[in-house]
Amino acid sequence: DDDNSEEGLHTIHSGRHEYAFSFELPQTPLATSFEGRHGSVRYWVKAELHRPWFLPVKLKKEFTVFEHIDINTPSLLSPQAGTKEKTLCCWFCTSGPISLSAKIERKGYTPGESIQIFAEIENCSSRVVVPKAAIYQTQAFYAKGKMKEVKQLVASLRGESLSSGKTETWNGKQLKIPPVSPSILDCSIIRVEYSLMVYVDIPGAVDLFLNLPLVIGTIPLHPFGSRTSSVSSQCSMNMNWLGLTLPERPEAPPSYAEVVTEEQRQSSLAPLGVCDEFERALPGPLLAYIQEFRFLPPPLYSEIDPNPDQPTDDRPSCLSR
Repeated sequence: DDDNSEEGLHTIHSGRHEYAFSFELPQTPLATSFEGRHGSVRYWVKAELHRPWFLPVKLKKEFTVFEHIDINTPSLLSPQAGTKEKTLCCWFCTSGPISLSAKIERKGYTPGESIQIFAEIENCSSRVVVPKAAIYQTQAFYAKGKMKEVKQLVASLRGESLSSGKTETWNGKQLKIPPVSPSILDCSIIRVEYSLMVYVDIPGAVDLFLNLPLVIGTIPLHPFGSRTSSVSSQCSMNMNWLGLTLPERPEAPPSYAEVVTEEQRQSSLAPLGVCDEFERALPGPLLAYIQEFRFLPPPLYSEIDPNPDQPTDDRPSCLSR
């Protein structure tokens, strides 16, 4: 209280005293905490204890901030692909080309995930080449109009050596992402970016490489990419019933009263507001949000068999409902 400073003072007696406090972080985006070679992003809380005739006691406590990156956004779910070709020349001799094609399922990943790499490498040269893949982290620091960049290896893998005329195909070769810091894309002084480099190691020549951009996020991929795909994938797993033979003469369905009692039907119906609140509270996959309509009456057949006297071969294959 600046106006009544004397009234705002109170004596603290000897002993242990605890004071609860809290700070609300700004709504503006905050860069993710980061420790780099030429710079860092740090956050901390500082407390001071002022005593008359004594120097103040100061204490700092660091805490970590994450600017969340949700990899379920459409831009990070799009596949990344590319193709390159290189022809080796030695004086007046020219050998065949070395071609490289690579593709990954999406752009966004989280630490601990494995990137499935689909690639095809064709060696038509006279040299023995080796296909490889690696994840690189690029740190860029900006200050006083200058930029300093540091690039370091995060993870790598090696394929089989390819002699002349050979081809190698990667059908989902996995490269695991180790625990790394998330991408920093919206900070004016520090940027942290990632890329997947699929390349061909060529002895005595410049390597043939293909760069595919990556974004390391904090919110992992949802078990199902979308509601439509989740439903279709579930249906595709249970298509065995299509192979069953239909009976020659369909039977009439049982009456609704014979299958479900009135008490069961009433208990299965919940108020609309309760269902909406329950769906919003569900943390599970999207399939859990699809209501299960049980104990509803089955549709009635308009006709059981429209032509009972017609030969079996001429009967219609579909029944109208």
